[in-house]
Amino acid sequence: MIKGEVTEKRAPKNVFYTSDLVVVGGGLAGLCGAITAARAGIKVVLVTDRPVLGGNSSSEVRLWVLGATSHMGNNNRWAREGGVIDELLVENMYRNPDSNPLIFDTILLEKVVSEPNITLLLNTSVYDLEKSEADTIAKVYAFCSQNSTQYELVAPLFCDASGDGIVGFLAGAAFRMGAESKEEFGEKFAPAKEYGELLGHSLYFYSKDVGKPIKFVAPSFAHDVTQKVPKFRSFNTNEFGCRLWWIEYGGRLDTVHDTEAIKWELWKVVYGVWNYIKNSGNFPEAETLTLEWVGHIPGKRESRRFEGDYMLIQQDVVEQRAHYDDVAFGGWSIDLHPADGVFSEIGQSSCNQWHSKGIYGIPYRCFYSKNVNNLFIAGRIISASHVAFGSSRVMATSAHGGQAVGMAAKLCIEKGLLPRQLSEKEHIVALQKELLKTGQHIPNLRLEDDQDLVQKAEISASSELVLEELMPSGEPQPMEFSVAQMFPLAAEALQNPFKVIFHPYADESTDLQIELRVSSKTDNHTPDVVLEIQTISLQKGRNCIHLVFDLSKHALVTGATPSYAFLTIHKNEKVKLQYSNQRITGLLSVFNLVNKAVSNYGKQAPIDDIGVDTFEFWCPQRRPAGKNLALKFEPSLAVFGAQEVRNGLQRPTHRPNAWVADYEDTQPQLTLQWSEPQSIKKIVLHFDTDFDHPMETVLMSHPENEMPFCVKTVKILNDQQQMIAEIKDNHQSQRIIIFEHTITTQSLTIVLAHPSVHVPASLFEVRCYEA
Repeated sequence: MIKGEVTEKRAPKNVFYTSDLVVVGGGLAGLCGAITAARAGIKVVLVTDRPVLGGNSSSEVRLWVLGATSHMGNNNRWAREGGVIDELLVENMYRNPDSNPLIFDTILLEKVVSEPNITLLLNTSVYDLEKSEADTIAKVYAFCSQNSTQYELVAPLFCDASGDGIVGFLAGAAFRMGAESKEEFGEKFAPAKEYGELLGHSLYFYSKDVGKPIKFVAPSFAHDVTQKVPKFRSFNTNEFGCRLWWIEYGGRLDTVHDTEAIKWELWKVVYGVWNYIKNSGNFPEAETLTLEWVGHIPGKRESRRFEGDYMLIQQDVVEQRAHYDDVAFGGWSIDLHPADGVFSEIGQSSCNQWHSKGIYGIPYRCFYSKNVNNLFIAGRIISASHVAFGSSRVMATSAHGGQAVGMAAKLCIEKGLLPRQLSEKEHIVALQKELLKTGQHIPNLRLEDDQDLVQKAEISASSELVLEELMPSGEPQPMEFSVAQMFPLAAEALQNPFKVIFHPYADESTDLQIELRVSSKTDNHTPDVVLEIQTISLQKGRNCIHLVFDLSKHALVTGATPSYAFLTIHKNEKVKLQYSNQRITGLLSVFNLVNKAVSNYGKQAPIDDIGVDTFEFWCPQRRPAGKNLALKFEPSLAVFGAQEVRNGLQRPTHRPNAWVADYEDTQPQLTLQWSEPQSIKKIVLHFDTDFDHPMETVLMSHPENEMPFCVKTVKILNDQQQMIAEIKDNHQSQRIIIFEHTITTQSLTIVLAHPSVHVPASLFEVRCYEA
């Protein structure tokens, strides 16, 4: 029995933790940073004020996770972020293709609690800190109301991934709120004068059909949206959740301290919207619908942005500038919203989305405070101008940057450095290398790893795909859009004529315009350079067309690095094209189509000079559509050789970067042979999980739970042809095999199984290590 009868002031229970890194904020940036650091071998405390992980992607808010892939609505091919965030998205696809946000919660929690180096504190808010010096944090204080416990968290390094930057703010880190003027950084999309308006918060709802009439009595605080929301006619029974992202408010308020007031206003709107749908009489189909869920925590877009030693600006995004210390990448549009949000007038766009022609690098110097020397920053609060923030703020991009912080913290601990000291070039190379080894893609970089035993092996394969033809399947399809087949140019194609053969079907005699295009940047996939135009006369019925291209006469490509070509066929409603069921790593068809979700109307053409480019969008269609065109190549495409597995690239860029086996090879094998026996402790394999698929985490259902290119079954044999490792039912991009005891062998044979009859086995990378 416990009695408490004293009148003196009591203190809550106090728990003291020491670690190498304290990460504040359990959104995807903090979570991915914590996992990366923990896996690299340092001790981490991850503290978050929410009951679940994921921040805006969690079941509390339910915003889909997106980044450079942008709903497959831009020209960023194979641009899904790599490393831990890729692992999470692929796992969610495998377990949760119907996008249940509660299942996503469990995946995030499982990944964190599976790491022995992470101490997780949920429902715990940081509220104060102490410094050892004016520019150094010594500890942070946090409190959990659920267990009435105060925590003192001590570490040499801290990461603020809290969204509002509570640690940075309390520590006195330099920050900004609002928009910079055009003059400060020369950003043409910035305003003439700086202002304090921000992007607002959003709050979502879900509905459910219960199969019987359901009435709804609105709470007294609900708005009459017909009077309050100018665009109330845009509401309907088909759109819910984050498809209604434009239910946004708060841009003219303090989005940190006015959050509760903003939430109440959003509640008034949401319940008013549902009252309008249920009781206006305009939606008879809503009779059996009920309101299943309304968010209690608004999803925040913008508050503080903290200053690092570099500030990302509009030109970095649009010009895709390279930096010596790039450690992550972005590719979402510059996406800024009007301050009045849902209350904006009719005719005012709910957002301004301006895309770049490809992905851009984000420097390490954006990820630490310029004046608090042991503070990393991650997530939407990184060092970026208001305009650049419009692109870098989204969750997958934030997670990718968080991973860079996690690995940077590990190197700082290992080398005895502070975050700024790690930005020196000799240290940055080490950071980039460690990130690339985890599968984190960094533009313009490839892994160069002298510890990788594969680099000194002789590599051979049982077969290598030499693609002669994409075989036709099914009936010819009408041309709903202009279509382009992307295919990698071999070096020989830049010097010698090559031929593409296809068979269009015409309803009557007509002309078909065809262009051969490439991108103005080698690793981009925007077909903005037209090399040749050919107009082909078609007769009624099936036509056999032989297109001959001679690139040697084009100064742009002569001597250039081979890249992707786009065989572009302009829409003709009198023509049908044949497609193929064959899907091959690094091959893709794209279409000049519209994707309103990301302000893609087929072409980006700014009227004013706002510092963005004019270009066309050529985007894939989602499976089961989006098949390759049925084509024949002369000479055949020989770009899938076994040597690709050690070129340091783990996804298609300017070429597929993969070994692909021949379709007819019944047991594809890759053999690594050394001149003398090797001691091997670890093997790393990288598979094709379709980096072009954005894998949205809520609302959207996906036709597959495993990507069609991904090899599921792997056997590894030693030089005695004994099986020393096996992978079954694989669905992940990276698989690491660590042997209990070091093995000694002079060769390794990696045996793969084709994913299906239409998809040949492929492998991006294999690495081997002594330890």
